[in-house]
Amino acid sequence: MKYFALLFGFCFLTFNSFASDKTTIRIGVQATGTLAWELSVLQAGSSVKAHDFTIETYPVTTAEAGKIALQSGAIDIIVSDWIWVSRMRSDSVDFTFYPYSTTSGALMVPENSPIHAIKDLKGKRFGIAGGELDKNWLLLQVLAQKESIELNTRVEKIFGAPPLINEQLKQGRVDAALNYWHFGAKLEAQGYRQLIDGKGILKGLGIQENVPTLGYVFKQSWADAHKSAVNAFIIASKNAKQLLCSSEADWKKIIPLTQADDTATQAKLRQRYCEGNVAAWGSPEKQAAERIYSLLRKVSNNQLTGKSEHLQVGTFWPPP
Repeated sequence: MKYFALLFGFCFLTFNSFASDKTTIRIGVQATGTLAWELSVLQAGSSVKAHDFTIETYPVTTAEAGKIALQSGAIDIIVSDWIWVSRMRSDSVDFTFYPYSTTSGALMVPENSPIHAIKDLKGKRFGIAGGELDKNWLLLQVLAQKESIELNTRVEKIFGAPPLINEQLKQGRVDAALNYWHFGAKLEAQGYRQLIDGKGILKGLGIQENVPTLGYVFKQSWADAHKSAVNAFIIASKNAKQLLCSSEADWKKIIPLTQADDTATQAKLRQRYCEGNVAAWGSPEKQAAERIYSLLRKVSNNQLTGKSEHLQVGTFWPPP
C-alpha cells in the first residue's frame, strides 16, 4: 500500500467510519472530476448513515492512475467508460460498469468564428484533448465521413491535455477545440460557441438514445460479494446528484470543488453537469451502446476496443 501512496499520492477520508460492521467502499477520485461533488453531498447528508456502507476516497492524479489502482486492488471503484470495461473483460478481467453520466465532450469555437459546420473545419488547426483514440474525435470522423469528408487528413491536428487545448484556443493557436465537457463549459461561460457535443455527434449518426459515457467501474466478483452495499451506494449517489441540481444550498457548498471563481462559469458547469443525468438505462440504451461500439471498433481499427466484435457479456452491471 505504501507503494501506491507514493505513486498516486493517495490519502483518504473516511465518511461515517463509526461502524466497523459496514462494508467499506474505497473510491478513486480525480481532483478535477465531478465525483468529488457528489461524495461531498453524501458526506454531509444522511444517505450513508442509513445504509450498510462507508466510503473512503483516494485521490488519483489521472484517469490512467485510477485504472491502475483499480486493477491492483488498491481501490474498489473508479469512474471510467464502458469501452474500457469491455476490453478488460475480453482479457478475462471481471470489471463491470454502472452509468454515472451522459455528459460528454464538446467542439468549441470562438463566437465570431467562420466555422459553423463540420465541413468548415477543413484546412483548420484543430485542438483535440485525449489523443488519437479520444472517442468523440473518432465518432466525429465517422460523422464527417457521412458528408464525404476525411476529417483525419483535412485538418491540422494538435493533441494535448485539456487545459492546454483550452489555452491554445484562447490564444488563437487553434481554430477549434474538441475538449472534455467541463472544459467546454468553461469556454462557453467566456463567450465561446459550442458547435456540437458528443450527444449531437451520436444523433448525427442516427443514435437517438442518451447513452451514458461514464460510469462506476468495479470488479463484478467484489460487487457480487457486497451487492447490498453497492446498490445502496448507487442509489445514494443518484440522490446526491439530484440534490446538486435542485438544491441551491447543496450546490453552494460544493462550489469550491468546481475550481471556478466566477458565477457565470459556475452556472454553466452546473447546467452541463445536470444535463448529464441518466434518465433511462435499459435495453434501448444498451443496444445503442453496441452500435456505438461497432462504430468505434471500425474507425479505430480495433485500437480502442480490442479485437472483440461485440461488447463483452457482463460489461453492464444490473440495476439495483
